[in-house]
Amino acid sequence: MGTKCCSMLKKHLNTFTTLFFLLIFSGASYAQTTTKDSIALRDFLSELESKFNVKFSYADTDVDSVYIIKFSSNALDEILKDLRDATGITIKKLNDRYYTLNKTTTISICGFVLDNFEENNIPGATVEIYESNLSGVTDDNGSFSFENVPINSLVHIKHLGYKPIFIEAKKLVKTTECIAIAMALSYQELEEVIVTQFLTTGLKKLANTNIELNSSEFGILPGVSEPDILQTVQALPGIKSVDETVSDINIRGGTNDQNLILWDGIKMYQTGHFFGLISAFNPYVTEKVTIIKNGTSAIYSGGVSGTLSMRATDELPLNFTGGAGLNLISGDVFGEIPIQDNMALQVSARRSYTDFLNTPTYSTFSEKAFQDTEVNSESEFYFYDFTAKFIYEINKYQKASVSFINMSNNLNYSEITNDTLSPNISNLNQDNFSIGGELQSEWTDVLTSQLSFYYTQYDLDALSISNNNAQQLEQNNLVKESNIKFTTKYKLRENLAWINGYEFTETGIKNTTNVNQPPFASNIKGVIRKHGLYSEVSYCSEDEKFNGFIGGRLNYIENLDTFQEYIIEPRINVSYELLPNFKTEVLGEYKSQVTNQIIDLEQNFLGIEKRRWILSDGDALPITKSKQGSIGFNYDINTLYVGIDAFYKEVNGINVYTQGFQNQNQFDGEIGSYVVKGAEFLINTKNNDYSVWLSYTFNKNDYTFDVLVPATFPNNLDVRHAITLAGNYTVGNLKIGMGFNYKSGKPFTQPDENDPINENVFPTEINYEVPNSSRLTEYFRADASANYTLKMGDKMNAIFGVSVLNFTNRQNTLNTYYRLQDDNTIETIERLSLGITPNASLRVQF
Repeated sequence: MGTKCCSMLKKHLNTFTTLFFLLIFSGASYAQTTTKDSIALRDFLSELESKFNVKFSYADTDVDSVYIIKFSSNALDEILKDLRDATGITIKKLNDRYYTLNKTTTISICGFVLDNFEENNIPGATVEIYESNLSGVTDDNGSFSFENVPINSLVHIKHLGYKPIFIEAKKLVKTTECIAIAMALSYQELEEVIVTQFLTTGLKKLANTNIELNSSEFGILPGVSEPDILQTVQALPGIKSVDETVSDINIRGGTNDQNLILWDGIKMYQTGHFFGLISAFNPYVTEKVTIIKNGTSAIYSGGVSGTLSMRATDELPLNFTGGAGLNLISGDVFGEIPIQDNMALQVSARRSYTDFLNTPTYSTFSEKAFQDTEVNSESEFYFYDFTAKFIYEINKYQKASVSFINMSNNLNYSEITNDTLSPNISNLNQDNFSIGGELQSEWTDVLTSQLSFYYTQYDLDALSISNNNAQQLEQNNLVKESNIKFTTKYKLRENLAWINGYEFTETGIKNTTNVNQPPFASNIKGVIRKHGLYSEVSYCSEDEKFNGFIGGRLNYIENLDTFQEYIIEPRINVSYELLPNFKTEVLGEYKSQVTNQIIDLEQNFLGIEKRRWILSDGDALPITKSKQGSIGFNYDINTLYVGIDAFYKEVNGINVYTQGFQNQNQFDGEIGSYVVKGAEFLINTKNNDYSVWLSYTFNKNDYTFDVLVPATFPNNLDVRHAITLAGNYTVGNLKIGMGFNYKSGKPFTQPDENDPINENVFPTEINYEVPNSSRLTEYFRADASANYTLKMGDKMNAIFGVSVLNFTNRQNTLNTYYRLQDDNTIETIERLSLGITPNASLRVQF
């Protein structure tokens, strides 16, 4: 075992080290490039002195380490002009023979801004100079100019309705003629109006009521040593996880499989590592995340509970940027690499080292994941994920990109129980492979389009060998999905747009089970094809008081074996400013989905439930459909935000197998529905140094299964009350966060106290009380985190982070269920929360 671990350690460390140094050295190549044609500036000046009989006076520090390409001109004046432009060095002529050279730290710049056809000036565009306090707007001719601009600064130009531009200041040096800068029309100008920023930097509420998370600006949250996308969204009211995982997210009382989760427009069927305790998406290459709880745009299909759409950046980087980091679970590297002016590549890689190094964080995670297993166990677990994105700007009006993501979980587990001689051996492998592409086109001033496609594949393989090697169980769940989508956007007016599109999706799912003793084999396959037409009109009033859209989808869904169905899905999302800083929002939607996850508890994998994707068949599992309406009010002024929402959601076409019952209804296979009525409240006060927030969520979530007794009873996810009190504080380069989370207990079903076991049937079974008539104890968790940024140069930072989840080490019961033993006694199984869980991280970004 030791030799194997050492060889694996060497292999994985070599892989990680290679990736790290490739990124480091590729970054360095952008910082200082020399070629066989380059020459040291000091040597070049000596040549000029000899050739033209002149003398240059300069400080050594101004010319050391500066290399240039020799200029083709033979005239001294032309050579000196080219030298100024290439190096930014000021050259002053004292007389016919003597010159002085000074390295300039500031420059004068100018430019004029035009539309993308270079015909019309754009007055009123905002011009900001990063690394300084300089800013202004373009005049009536679209022109601007600034003095004393830092030579290495970046100029940011933006205007409503146009894509923002970033350009190096030294490319705008004021000469006899200012440079023309063309701005392209924005594809999303009606969607990106920001209403407010709350909780922490990088979290924003848009005018269309969606929440947007920008990872590049992200601050700190309690219990997280570095950004985690799926952990962050749970800071919002109405979004929680009843089993304390980061990937099993419940939005307004729905199950995780009822969420539409997209990465660069690709549907994800796997979202977590280590049974959901770790997010599978690298935050350092994910530019923004859009969270939608209601009022979903008609361009989205599926996800009856909510939508999380993650996007890597679509912008071409000016320079190489990257980073690498380690925490107590894994290490990662990432980079954004310009290839040419119109091409770039983004890459990231992450791998855990839990298969050869045990840490306190991994130990706590393992204790939670394997609570139901017995003594004398050994496990070997690791995960990895890899992403890449290639961006190609074909011309000023078209941009193409290709995105790729691959993630994997691998677990080998063996245990020796008290009644077996040979170990029970189990292997579990989860793999997700996805690739997608987009083509954005700008046909005229008012017409744009987007063509996209993706292919995604999810594969779950499980093998269990038990009973002294006598029984072998093999299970497989395979999902293959292809999608193509075409969307057009037509600007009827500056503030009125019309979106139309078509989407085709083909989803195939296979579930196989093979048991050798007793012999059993099952192979269930299905394919569903879905055609969708959608249309939507969005409008923003000139005074920006009214903002919203109305639209809908027409879906034609065909299961190749069983059914065909047309479904109409209207959508609405409007907000209006009733009074200064006081808005109301009205949202509504109809949605449907054809994929669900069954929770496989009967064929248990060492106490770890396996969730397997299945397709609607129109019989045992119909198409799941939802309808939701909500109204909200929010007040936002300066440092204070207050928001309240009330909602009603109804979801039909659910099967008990998808709900995780562990009582008398566990194997019934009945079809039913659930209704959630609730309210969400958030108050947040903030300034540049701190942010403090209090959120409260109320849900009343009830099932209805007509054939069960009683027909209506509390949902397994019926957490009535959830409260979060948290805050963060920044002082200099130090950020500190602390938070407290409270939830009322979720329902469970106890055995009948008076008659717990029914011995009149075979096999004997437990007699239960009314479903979900009992409640777990209340949940409370306190978390803290801190990070410190150390500047190591103009473009390099080191970030040290520490965090503690559940620093009070309170034991919270997440679930309680019962098993009947061979001697007809009842065993009580309790699933407990994470104990005190420390983590630490070190990152270098450049």
